[in-house]
Amino acid sequence: MADCRQKRIQSFAFVISAFSALCFAIYFAPNLIKINTGSSAIVSQAVNSINPNTAELESLVRLPDIGFSRAQAIIEYRDSFIKDNSKLAFETPNDLQKVAGIGPKTVQNVKELLEFE
Repeated sequence: MADCRQKRIQSFAFVISAFSALCFAIYFAPNLIKINTGSSAIVSQAVNSINPNTAELESLVRLPDIGFSRAQAIIEYRDSFIKDNSKLAFETPNDLQKVAGIGPKTVQNVKELLEFE
């Protein structure tokens, strides 16, 4: 009899934990997926438009897929570009691909967060 009661308790505990996991997945997973994939909808709420021609390192690092080294590369490229030319280094989002380490996928993830003047 005690063994049967123990099995019922274990079954009940399993059902509760499975239900809790399901509720967690339904409620939190969509938000976590958006954040982890770099969705611009979530990020755009936290990041104002950034001009890569004038932005400081701290601002560039906040862009999705742009870490410290890529942000530094953007700044180094625009500084060397400005010395050699009279126009802006970046006039469109695709111009960022001129920077080493930045490709089409990165541009796609950040283009909605950029402004060019």
